[in-house]
Amino acid sequence: MSAIVKVEIRRLPHGEGLALPEYQSAHAAGLDLLAAVPLDAPLVLGPGQRALVPTGLSIALAAGYEAQVRPR
Repeated sequence: MSAIVKVEIRRLPHGEGLALPEYQSAHAAGLDLLAAVPLDAPLVLGPGQRALVPTGLSIALAAGYEAQVRPR
């Protein structure tokens, strides 16, 4: 039996208008998350570079749960 877990999601001002995370196929293992960067200032990373990428979201999870963001 699966438990229902409530996850509160809040859009931050810089994420207004972005789609919420969602599965992109029936067999996807996770949800796709968009970056909250301006269209006129795309974020480009070179090989081996790292950066903090804003999501425009804030989430609150129940105790004992975690959320992960992974690259493709």
